[in-house]
Amino acid sequence: MVEAERRLLANAVLDVRNQRFILLSESCIPLYNFSTIYTYLMNSKKSHIEAYDLAGPVGRGRYSHHMLPHVKLSQWRKGSQWFEMDRSLAVEVVSDQHYFPLFQRFCVKSCYGDEHYLPTFVSIKYWWKNTNRSITWVDWSKGTGPHPGYFQRPHISPQLLKNLRNNRTCQYNGETTTTCSLFARKFLPGTLTRLLRFAPSVMKFN
Repeated sequence: MVEAERRLLANAVLDVRNQRFILLSESCIPLYNFSTIYTYLMNSKKSHIEAYDLAGPVGRGRYSHHMLPHVKLSQWRKGSQWFEMDRSLAVEVVSDQHYFPLFQRFCVKSCYGDEHYLPTFVSIKYWWKNTNRSITWVDWSKGTGPHPGYFQRPHISPQLLKNLRNNRTCQYNGETTTTCSLFARKFLPGTLTRLLRFAPSVMKFN
């Protein structure tokens, strides 16, 4: 999974016009129109990769002491695989020949590299470039096990979309804002017709 993400980044970096890089799933939707998202990301002074220290079996419990001395337990991080980063950080990720091989060898079986490699790598090497948050909203309150909650057609309403756009506060370039999530998931294919109906009025799509 991580190797595939790095290959995607490597190909995107080849185009010098690309300055920001976003990984989304097929079940993600934008919560704002293109110009709003573009302006938000191009003006952002940092990248957005969720990274946090989590005790327990799905956090620190996945750490392998074979990664010492390069990665210590105190440096081990977890986060969403859905990332956004600027060009300078993307180049560092695809160029990494030190930490990635460690994860290939020792983050195996119950350790999921897509949840740990980027959060750990960025937190160790480039922590000042990162906001430690994701710009993709996910509902874990209704999920089952490792899977988040999902939305079907009856769930979609203008109020839902408005709530997703303003459901928390965060820091953006040193200022507090309610524009934190630019995307959201998981939306099943059957939601498309209702999303298209409400998008012009709520998200200002045209």
